[in-house]
Amino acid sequence: MKLVIIEPLGVDEQKLLSLTHDTLGQDIEVIYYDTRTTDTDELIKRGQDADIIAVSNLPLSREVIAGCTNLKMLAVAFTGVDHIALDACRERDITVCNCSGYSNAAVTDLVFGMVVGLYRNLIPCNEVVRQEGTKQGLVGFELEGKKFGIIGTGAIGMRVAKVAAAFGCEVYAYSRTVKNEEGIHYTDLDTLLKTCDIVSLHVPLTPSTTHLINADKLALMQPHALLINTARGPVVDTKALADALCNHQIAGAGIDVFEVEPPVPSDHPLFSAPNVIVTPHIAFATIEALEKRAVIMLDNVKNFLSNTPTNVI
Repeated sequence: MKLVIIEPLGVDEQKLLSLTHDTLGQDIEVIYYDTRTTDTDELIKRGQDADIIAVSNLPLSREVIAGCTNLKMLAVAFTGVDHIALDACRERDITVCNCSGYSNAAVTDLVFGMVVGLYRNLIPCNEVVRQEGTKQGLVGFELEGKKFGIIGTGAIGMRVAKVAAAFGCEVYAYSRTVKNEEGIHYTDLDTLLKTCDIVSLHVPLTPSTTHLINADKLALMQPHALLINTARGPVVDTKALADALCNHQIAGAGIDVFEVEPPVPSDHPLFSAPNVIVTPHIAFATIEALEKRAVIMLDNVKNFLSNTPTNVI
């Protein structure tokens, strides 16, 4: 069997290869590529002899899947799989496994980093103090007592709910699956948007969630409300969000994901909107999380080889 790690996974190469051999043994051939490419021909060249391909968030198109003629498994070192041509995989009975759970803590941390950054005006405070200024006009808000809305209560959404509760927030949720968790008030989407001071998105990208937050939904939110998106960019109509911010329909936003992977064009409408913290799709990216996902990915490969696949999509 041949495993091709088709792009860097954010873990030191020697550490990753050592972990690979410790987990899978010496009988599997491992090829590691330390560069990232989106060139279709190059990706096919890298993966054409692979039985298993490990990939993070690098897009793998139908053409690439078709060119990897020996492929039996895709070990996706990521939670979302919207960058993978899943239909092509299903047609060839290729098993696709993800690494759900590796970034729960990391994403949650960034959610609250953004909320606190916006509530306490950290970016303008940093700027003004360097210019010999004061707190004038920069007095912020506390999280305690705020209504915190979570859209999507999967593993990350549930962790966000627990942290919000620890801050003293009232927690509201909207999700396709209602969970019997004390302290979480489930409601419909419109009621959540009308009610909550903070709205945090934690849904996968599907046809039903594309532009889930659009101009009409933003119009329901309160003028002092914040929107946080660490899920997927197209879940939000970002042009509508930029307009809502510029028109003071809502007070601020924390955005980690866009319609495209960074680099994001410098003329993106959110970049000229007020009171926005933007980050380059980094919510999942901590040293600890990247090591966790390498372990989960390799366990997925090991279990696949043992005919007991785990985390199958």
